[in-house]
Amino acid sequence: MDEQYDVIVLGTGLTECVLSGLMSVSKKKVLHMDRNDYYGGESASLTPLDQVYNHFKMGVAPPEHFGRGRDWNVDLIPKFIMANGKLVQLLIHTGVTRYLEFKSIEGSYVFKGNKIHKIPANEKEGLATSLMGLFEKRRFMKFFSFLQNFDINNPKTWNDLDPKKNTCKEMFIKFGLDENTQDFNGHGIALYRSEEYKDAPMLEFINRGKLYYESLARFGKSPYLYPLYGLGELPQGFARLSAIYGGTYMLNKPGCNIQYDEDGKVVGVESEGEVAKCKQVICDPSYAPDKVKKTGQVVRAICILNHPVKDTKDVASVQIIIPQNQVNRKHDIYVSVVSATHQIAAKGFYLAIVSTTVETGNPEQELQIGLDLLGAIEQKFVTVSDMFEQIPGTEESNVFISKSYDATSHFETTCDDVLDLYEKIMGEKFDFSQVNLHQQEEM
Repeated sequence: MDEQYDVIVLGTGLTECVLSGLMSVSKKKVLHMDRNDYYGGESASLTPLDQVYNHFKMGVAPPEHFGRGRDWNVDLIPKFIMANGKLVQLLIHTGVTRYLEFKSIEGSYVFKGNKIHKIPANEKEGLATSLMGLFEKRRFMKFFSFLQNFDINNPKTWNDLDPKKNTCKEMFIKFGLDENTQDFNGHGIALYRSEEYKDAPMLEFINRGKLYYESLARFGKSPYLYPLYGLGELPQGFARLSAIYGGTYMLNKPGCNIQYDEDGKVVGVESEGEVAKCKQVICDPSYAPDKVKKTGQVVRAICILNHPVKDTKDVASVQIIIPQNQVNRKHDIYVSVVSATHQIAAKGFYLAIVSTTVETGNPEQELQIGLDLLGAIEQKFVTVSDMFEQIPGTEESNVFISKSYDATSHFETTCDDVLDLYEKIMGEKFDFSQVNLHQQEEM
């Protein structure tokens, strides 16, 4: 442990693992440690099913009709990956995709008027959807065509709007879109989590919309992917990758106490009386509680079902977003469902998670609209987790802390955090032009 490392990474959540991989690919000497004896930290995959029951202190064993315990790989915080998004490019760049196998999610839905509707995937679905009336469909199809054809380098495609000056609100007015259509576009497609985007320049919305449909075009069913056997495969893939680049992974390391010099700069990490020296530390909030602040809470319900979700044409996997405006809330509610087709549950069973940002003193009740969409629930595990982020200015200690996982059912916000931390650590933005996109054939 007397070796000098460029970076020590503490925790094996996805953010820490991706950054560890990026550091390794950048030829930095990396030591990756976790106080737990399993990968994933807060976002671990638990297997067999007994481990899930023990984790939630159920006090009983899983019922026999749930099948073999080893057929279950239960993600505590399942999130979907945008097929054409930046996280996929980061996974490709690090080379970790060679250890993983992904399968597409079969449906992307949005909640409106007390029922769910499939987000139109193409012009045919746009014309057939019950999300909108006849005249609104025509307006939406014009808007859909505008999104598809928009080119930042060709002002003729801007429809007499300035993408860097005109706001989203002005764009919606230009196309005559009503509040409901704005809702499913803003929250179901562009994946905004509040209404603030409407007052921002429209270019980011357009880029998010194009990303959604470009991702959708890759697999045709939805824009989302999920790894076979669950998200726990990701940190294990990065551990294999690290070995190739000379990095070291150590699980079950007690303590992992960050050490500082008299100027408050990091000098190493102590575990079991030994100190590994380093120049920088990357960690999740639990390793540096003195440098983080609480930003809110997330409530999540993991549910075991023995049936597909109603009104989804019995698909084996689905994402449903319940926009805040539809249910008089400040935050969206997210529902994600995966099943045996992703090798995370026994045959005939489905794993659903319903999540949102806590707004009241009764968090579980805030999930009820999402839970009602699931129908009969065989077993439910509920957690309320605090969210933390780094206190501004504490990065001067050369400790860089990831944000806690939010309520979203996708990794877009986590990817933003990865890129933000990368820039702070490396002093420059990640250059996506260096990613060899031909490797996408591995996906």
